[in-house]
Amino acid sequence: MADDSHAIRPVHEGDASTPGGVTSVFVRKRRHSLLTRGDRWVLAAMIVFPLIIHVALVWGPTLASVLLSFTRWDGIGGIAAIKPVGLENYRNIFTIYPPFDPALRHNLIWFGFFAILATPFGMFLAVLLDRDVAGSRIYQSAFYLPVVLSLAIIGFIAQLIFSPDQGFINNLIGRTQPNDLIDWLGNPSLNLWAVLLVASWRQAGYVMILYVAGLKSVDPTLKEAAAIDGAGEIQSFFRVVFPVLKPINIVILVITTIEALRAFDIVYIINKGTNGLELLSVLVTNNIIGEASRIGFGSAIGTILLVISLSGILTFLYWTFRREAAE
Repeated sequence: MADDSHAIRPVHEGDASTPGGVTSVFVRKRRHSLLTRGDRWVLAAMIVFPLIIHVALVWGPTLASVLLSFTRWDGIGGIAAIKPVGLENYRNIFTIYPPFDPALRHNLIWFGFFAILATPFGMFLAVLLDRDVAGSRIYQSAFYLPVVLSLAIIGFIAQLIFSPDQGFINNLIGRTQPNDLIDWLGNPSLNLWAVLLVASWRQAGYVMILYVAGLKSVDPTLKEAAAIDGAGEIQSFFRVVFPVLKPINIVILVITTIEALRAFDIVYIINKGTNGLELLSVLVTNNIIGEASRIGFGSAIGTILLVISLSGILTFLYWTFRREAAE
């Protein structure tokens, strides 16, 4: 006859005959017994290998770039040819490197344009499509289509739209005569805004699909309660729905910041990021893999770009989570 003196008796919550401490021990043992040794190895592999790849491909190069920003190196002669220069690269960037100021200004304009125009427009589209209008999935696909296109292809599309002699815009407004053409992409006072319109076309679709997903998860009883209290649609959205979408808003802010600072493809396709389209990412590329081969100098610009992106995002997240903790 089997000895069942050490068997785990089923334990139910509220069982008066069982002390609470004993109950928690038994439940903990039963939970641990659900994972076999093989399961633990699989879980460990699923955590460790992606972590190693992430560190090797993301944080490793990032840390290397920060270290190289304090050196002078043209990539020739191996690691032994690297010479420490302290803060010389940063000093030169802020004092004797003319492309840096316009590139930084253009990146900030890029962020502002996305935050003020592209993001609200994407949210507006999401609110319209959340009403289950006829053919809403077709509209969602049409608005989201630019997101699946690379910025390089969007750059080619921009050239077709804004071409001086055969472009869509000049033909639309009747500026087709040789002495009356508008060079949208060649004029340094116009090309940045033309490119931003095209880039926003893609960004709005990205924002729209995120807000559509967020709006689908909002409890409809909140809107009904607001309507019963006499709130209009606009009041209901901004005072009831929009605060509920706080996690989505945080994600979109982070994405907007990243997209604004990493913009590169579209301006490089149009004119290689020159003549009014200078960006920090273009300066990094030109210095590291260009003819200059100034790896330390380019790494310093990349480090500045990293600090700008992290400072804004981390500051916002810190105040957001601190306010939530206080509530």
